[in-house]
Amino acid sequence: MGRKDASTLKLPVDQYRKQIGKQDYKKNRPVLRAAKLKAEAKKAAIGIKEVGLLLAAILVLLLAFYAFFYLKLSTEVDPALELNGN
Repeated sequence: MGRKDASTLKLPVDQYRKQIGKQDYKKNRPVLRAAKLKAEAKKAAIGIKEVGLLLAAILVLLLAFYAFFYLKLSTEVDPALELNGN
């Protein structure tokens, strides 16, 4: 019977530790939330590798257009036209 009564009674040290734990959790909750938001933002952000690939693709497209128009619009001097012009 004595044991049953003793188990329901909490020691003051245990109650004190529990109160400190609650206060510490309340203090750390905004810090934990900020860390969670920072981790989610980092996961969702595009990295340098993706940016590099995108820039390389744009550069290749621009070079392809330049080469196409250079080859299409470049005209060779026709020797027959040069003789008729004189």
